Amino acid sequence: MENLSKELQEKLDALKEYIKNLGSLAVGFSGGVDSTFLLTVAHEVLGDRAIAVTTVNAAIPEREIGEAKEFCEEKGIRHFICEYDPLQIDEFRHNAPDKCYYCKRAVFTEIKKVAAENGIEYIAEGSNMDDLGDYRPGLRAVEELAVTSPLREAKLYKSEIREISKAMGLPTWSKPAYACLATRIAYGEEITRDKLNMIESAEKFLIENGFYEERVRMHGNLARIEVPAKDITRLAADDIREAVYKRFKEIGFLYVSLDMHGYKMGSMNEAL
Repeated sequence: MENLSKELQEKLDALKEYIKNLGSLAVGFSGGVDSTFLLTVAHEVLGDRAIAVTTVNAAIPEREIGEAKEFCEEKGIRHFICEYDPLQIDEFRHNAPDKCYYCKRAVFTEIKKVAAENGIEYIAEGSNMDDLGDYRPGLRAVEELAVTSPLREAKLYKSEIREISKAMGLPTWSKPAYACLATRIAYGEEITRDKLNMIESAEKFLIENGFYEERVRMHGNLARIEVPAKDITRLAADDIREAVYKRFKEIGFLYVSLDMHGYKMGSMNEAL
């Protein structure tokens, strides 16, 4: 591929070879940077022997589901939607530090069922090399269920995935990183559908006002907004600040705060 360094081309070739050897693959597809890239390469290599499976639940915003559907329709990729309720899992609902393990285990169990029903032998998830440096209990479920991690097999890092995605013309190359809404709630505080809906509405409002890289962390009845340091001044400006405060109060937050450190992925893990 043009405009790629020799190292990146070699990693891309290694990824394609790995996927080719699998023969058939069901990709857990969220519509994010990593899974979109992985699904695109899998479809290029395997054709209809590569399918996308998206799980729908209260912790995933509707906009993400919509974007995943649109992408697969546009690319002609077989796409399956399966619904499950993580709130039925005690460890998830009680917001244990390892809730992602229980959630991921349930998610990939569902994806395995879809794969088996469609004659697909392997399933894959989209974690990359950067994910090994954070607290990721979900990766334990990946290992236990023998889910493949092609991007890690190819030793690909997030920045490299973005660069290759850009060269491939994928719309997600510059998409902000995303995690499920449950990660916004402080550990130990019960996760409920109402809380997830509040967070989704609050983050949607920020996005509609041009803050595309954001998080609304929930601490009881307080919303702690994180945006990149460069956006803090703009968010603190009177017109935006007042609009955000008013909307968040309407959503149901009693207090609204702005984190002066700025956006940091996985900031809730600092409490562990």
